[in-house]
Amino acid sequence: MSYAAWFQCIRGCPGRHLLTDVIYRCPSCAGLLEVVHDEAALRGRTPAAWKQLFDERHGRTRWPYGSGVWSKIEWVLPQVAPDNVVSLFEGNTNLLWAERFGQQIGLDDLWVKQCGISHTGSFKDLGMTVLVSAVKQAIAEGRAIRALACASTGDTSAALAAYGAAAGIPVLVLLPRGKISAAQLLQPIANGALVCSLDTDFDGCMRVVQRLTEDPQIYLANSMNSLRLEGQKTVAIEVVQQFDWEVPDWVLVPGGNLGNVSALARGFLQLRALGLTTKLPRLVCCQAAHAAPLYQAFARARAAGRRVEESDYTPVTAEATLASAIQIGAPVSLPRAVQALHDCDGLVEQASEEELADAAARADRTGMFNCPHTGVALACLIKLVQAGTIARHERVVVISTAHGLKFAEFKGRYHEGQLGFEGRFVNRPVSIPSEPEQAVAALHRLLDAQRV
Repeated sequence: MSYAAWFQCIRGCPGRHLLTDVIYRCPSCAGLLEVVHDEAALRGRTPAAWKQLFDERHGRTRWPYGSGVWSKIEWVLPQVAPDNVVSLFEGNTNLLWAERFGQQIGLDDLWVKQCGISHTGSFKDLGMTVLVSAVKQAIAEGRAIRALACASTGDTSAALAAYGAAAGIPVLVLLPRGKISAAQLLQPIANGALVCSLDTDFDGCMRVVQRLTEDPQIYLANSMNSLRLEGQKTVAIEVVQQFDWEVPDWVLVPGGNLGNVSALARGFLQLRALGLTTKLPRLVCCQAAHAAPLYQAFARARAAGRRVEESDYTPVTAEATLASAIQIGAPVSLPRAVQALHDCDGLVEQASEEELADAAARADRTGMFNCPHTGVALACLIKLVQAGTIARHERVVVISTAHGLKFAEFKGRYHEGQLGFEGRFVNRPVSIPSEPEQAVAALHRLLDAQRV
């Protein structure tokens, strides 16, 4: 069966554009574009048949279907030739039952989707495999594309550099100087990208890369490019698949540039539209208080007794935050995120620096190893449970966006008390004697003190 997808304006302007066209905004109104699928063709296969097909492909070795993204190729990028798929076996990530942490905060059915165990250590791989595959397809069709480019707070650059290297396409990365972790900086360097450090924040880097990619030979890889969302939406599909095709009650996701919350809504909506599910979860976009323009817009609308609209939004100058990857004051995917909140009866919550750091450390003590952005989502979850918004019996999924090892400095500074506050869950190494009898006695005293 033949499937198709194309770019179309999210504001409803007429016209369709090929997914291999170098285009990021509507030529009529400059609005964002979205990928639209031929749903009539997709409905030619029954919901039961789609479930069976996706389950049969899951984690297998037949190219390219073993990937968590490309196992859903018909729903993602149906016109790409398999030889042009650029995959590093992304997706298929663990859905962790966070039993102990859930019990501590008052939830019986809490799960954490560990997107940070993907190839480069973040969920950005899921979108980048689609974008780079589309570019490789475009080049095969004769498009003159010299390089891929992005502005980044770390994880986007790591994913783009890795997938660009796998495809053999040059990559140009613009990073805000001094605002990303050492591990995040090393990743694009190791993969051979041209890494440029700018004396500005992410929003400043974004202005530069948008100007740069006015040259059609340099392809924009940031999330305003909706190809990224097609890969990221598979997180929603995969979560439902892992629950034997049942939809959770709540999904919480950290929000910076706001592409991810938009992508999750797309995935859940597509599942319902094609009959694989019958309901939608409630989405919560979780922002760091130092960079929370969507939360501020949501709060203004809530104070007025109505739902949030684009007109409630005002860009902010993002302050420094431990959750550096979401330190964004002018998110390009805001219109999509507002629509996602409408579609999924969503909420927006924020977390302070101390709240996000304590939440990450508290969850680490139950066996996780969280990045600060996941800490934001966990802190917001605690607030919503304490407020009674989320009930004990409801099934909740938190999207963990990156691996904690990419933020070892953050964890080290927390436990050393160097973040400007004394964390509630600080755990410092203890010096004890080396003589065996004295050491054993000291260890017993320490264990007894822990019991108290």
